[in-house]
Amino acid sequence: MLRAGIIGASGYTGAELLRTIAQHPGMEVAYATGDTQAGTRAAALYPSLAAHYPGLVFESFDPARADGLDVVFLGLPHEASLALAPQLVGTVGCVVDLSAAYRLKDASLYPQWYGFTHDQPGLLGDAVYGLPERHRSELKGAGLVATPGCHVTAATLALAPLVERGLVATTGIVVNSITGISGAGRGLKHSSLFCSADEDVTAYGLLDHRHTPEIEQEVGAQVLFTPHLAPMNRGILATCYARPAADVTTASLLAALADAYAGEPFVVVSEASPSTKATLGSNAAHLTARFDQRTGTVMAIGAIDNLAKGASGGALQAANVALGLPETAGLSAVGMYP
Repeated sequence: MLRAGIIGASGYTGAELLRTIAQHPGMEVAYATGDTQAGTRAAALYPSLAAHYPGLVFESFDPARADGLDVVFLGLPHEASLALAPQLVGTVGCVVDLSAAYRLKDASLYPQWYGFTHDQPGLLGDAVYGLPERHRSELKGAGLVATPGCHVTAATLALAPLVERGLVATTGIVVNSITGISGAGRGLKHSSLFCSADEDVTAYGLLDHRHTPEIEQEVGAQVLFTPHLAPMNRGILATCYARPAADVTTASLLAALADAYAGEPFVVVSEASPSTKATLGSNAAHLTARFDQRTGTVMAIGAIDNLAKGASGGALQAANVALGLPETAGLSAVGMYP
């Protein structure tokens, strides 16, 4: 049984990692930290975890407690992960970072998009982008995995095959993405309060959302990205628009997506319009595409659970690949309904 540590386990992504690892046949949680919740039982903060973790208590971080673990997940703010990862890489089997600290391959982009200077170009170059559907071969045996952003996962899965096959132009792509409130984390924020979010949909990060360069990096095209906050707990629905670069039809676009993801355990390509509810609690991504002949526009849509495939589920999937475990271990392709 492989031993896992979760640094920052008291947040939403940490709780989701605890949930998924509880279902993993070859992995167990040996160490879970939550500095702001140190001394608190996990089951007291998240009663949903009580049956599997009746005695688990969140600890303060101690590097010695992590030494020798098979995998350590970092559910921390970006700069905290940047500071901590170098202490762990090489002392544990694999570090899986859920922040953006190692996602962007161009270190010069960090001051503009994240407000800090990246001071570890070597480790940044070693990090493997943790989207198995696009980087599976590089992930095998990786010592440091950069888990993709949630919006990025949905947009990349929907768009990348169409760009890669020359079916759409690489400029002028528009991504409008709707997300649930849990994407903002467990911390108290005005925008996350019930009275703020209920009965409201708001666009945010206009023209400068930090996922923009990451989407462009993974899709390989220029993108105008606008996220929208919707009054739901979980889910992302990314609707992407592009101009065709070849003769395309709805059938050919769907065929391209189906071919690109043939055999993928967590990707569903269908004529049906994806919905966030269909992916709830699962590691699945649901995709479709259309060509509107009237306006000459390609539309690709992707739906995921932002905490599952968009964060902790995707992190566990990538960890499974890196550690040589069955890729689907601990993860479900089937959503919860109703």
